[in-house]
Amino acid sequence: MHPPRTAVIGAGISGLTAGKMLNDYGVPYTCFESSDRIGGNWAFGNPNGHSSAYRSLHIDTSKHQLSFRDFPMPPEYPDFPHHTQIKQYLDDYADAFGLLDAIQFENGVQSARRLPGGGWELDTQDGRSRRFDLLVVANGHHWDPRLPDFPGEFTGRSMHAHHYIDPSTPHDFSGKRILVVGLGNSAADIAVELSSKALDNTLTLSTRSGAWIVPKYFAGKPADKFYHTSPYIPFAWQRKFMQVMQPMTAGRPEDYGLPTPNHKFFEAHPTQSVELPLRLGSGDITAKPNITRLDGETVHFEDGTASDFDIIIYATGYNITFPFFDPELISAPDNRIDLYKRMFAPGIDDLVFAGFAQATPTLFPFVECQARLIGAYAVGRYRLPSEAEMHRVIVADQQFYTGHMLDRPRHTQQLDHYLYEHDMRTREIPAGARRAQDQGAPRWAGVGDAPAVRAETVAAAVATGGGQ
Repeated sequence: MHPPRTAVIGAGISGLTAGKMLNDYGVPYTCFESSDRIGGNWAFGNPNGHSSAYRSLHIDTSKHQLSFRDFPMPPEYPDFPHHTQIKQYLDDYADAFGLLDAIQFENGVQSARRLPGGGWELDTQDGRSRRFDLLVVANGHHWDPRLPDFPGEFTGRSMHAHHYIDPSTPHDFSGKRILVVGLGNSAADIAVELSSKALDNTLTLSTRSGAWIVPKYFAGKPADKFYHTSPYIPFAWQRKFMQVMQPMTAGRPEDYGLPTPNHKFFEAHPTQSVELPLRLGSGDITAKPNITRLDGETVHFEDGTASDFDIIIYATGYNITFPFFDPELISAPDNRIDLYKRMFAPGIDDLVFAGFAQATPTLFPFVECQARLIGAYAVGRYRLPSEAEMHRVIVADQQFYTGHMLDRPRHTQQLDHYLYEHDMRTREIPAGARRAQDQGAPRWAGVGDAPAVRAETVAAAVATGGGQ
């Protein structure tokens, strides 16, 4: 066997888990990381500018949902770890599985070109060009800030939440009239932090679509411990049940001053916050609808009111960006990119994407699930279906996971991890293993014709976290 020469772009969560599984399958690889450290978004102050972590950030998903199956989080961690603990967890993960040796730090990929006969030529920061048979893209999708385009001009300070660090960085956020635009988790956290009376701010929160607020605790336990969708009950029925239960467990947003959402629960990504309802109910935060116009220091809102502000913080999401690809080959306009099982671009069989989804309840087990397929694919134990079938499934999956959601850039990659993993474990992985048996390994896998492996073996690896 001659494993494919494999490159991984990025050493965040997705790149690390992909590397770990490639190791398990005996596939040597090189990971190119533009920073001097691992962790991606969870490396606070990451010198490559890709981290959106702020100083007070705690993860919104409990540790019970975050742990990798083969590397549990330390039992002494709190229910909702601080970003420094998540970074330490990733450092420990990399040390435990010997992942650091394969990473070239401060050597990001500047250009990735597909060769005429297949394979890739990568130009990296060190000025070198290298060729690989298989390319795994794990550069993340929460690092290129997306800003709205409102009519008019604001003459105060404007910034994206990506650059917010704490109440004194990058600006002095005290004694100011502050407008936070957006109602995702970051918007809620930043609004709560800057609305403290100790900072003497006037804090206003503007939202276009409204949002349903999800509590972090229910019956004294992390609320997400009770969240687990089932593949044996129609997904629409499960959404309906949650839509009925949400007002009973957390109330309606308008009860504490937010605009009524223009969608039902789970038709947009909900916001997790314990403190936001309290701040709204205490009068520390004033909620407003969407902005209609900017005029100097004055901001006009859809309800006909207007207020003056010193600072606007846009917590308005991120673009999915691949700066190393020719946009004509791979791009994601309006955050839309058609990938089979959120991993494969039809017609480019030597390219795999990892981690490009807004997975509910969290990204960690989702990328671990994808990594297991990456390992099997690299050694020829999984084969893709025909391009026509891939296109058909892409449309069907997109409708299944996002057809009921608001048509917004932040929802194009939404999916439910439990249903996704069940599909991968019980259907897609076994089917891909049978295709490999019948048709032989991909041309670049270097394992001859049909590898002697049963579909059940690879499916078991997906279920348990095992490699070979």
